[in-house]
Amino acid sequence: MADNLVPSLNRESRSANTRDSEARRKPWAPPSRLDAPPPLEGTRHRWIRAEIAGQEDRTNVAGKVREGYELVRADEYPDFPVPSVEDGRHAGVISVGGLLLARIPEENVQERNAYYHQRASDQMQAADNELMKSNAHSSMQIQRPTRQSRVTFGGPKAAE
Repeated sequence: MADNLVPSLNRESRSANTRDSEARRKPWAPPSRLDAPPPLEGTRHRWIRAEIAGQEDRTNVAGKVREGYELVRADEYPDFPVPSVEDGRHAGVISVGGLLLARIPEENVQERNAYYHQRASDQMQAADNELMKSNAHSSMQIQRPTRQSRVTFGGPKAAE
């Protein structure tokens, strides 16, 4: 009778009894029409336009391929159910509604971003130089522009 009074001991380790080991239910959300498999390490995926209003857009696809994009084939991701082009020039490529899935190396993305950032900076510098050239008359001096971004949400302005 004394055996019933002794509480049973839980011999499970604490690490086995954590919240991480419990699977949490994911809340319902409408499915994305542009679900894509995860990109390979060191690459990014992007959907590119292959047709518009039922007409092929070969120029756009060829331009993206020249930029360094490579079309992603469905057989590269056998565990990820995705629609693909069944026939024609892009047979086997992952496709949704006139868009083709393409990948590009991360280095290309960073180089492209740096290129366009430099071009924008050069254009701003040229506009500033043009403004300062027209600053010849001493009674109408224009100060070098200062460009700042400030976001406020109705509160008092921060001290500058």
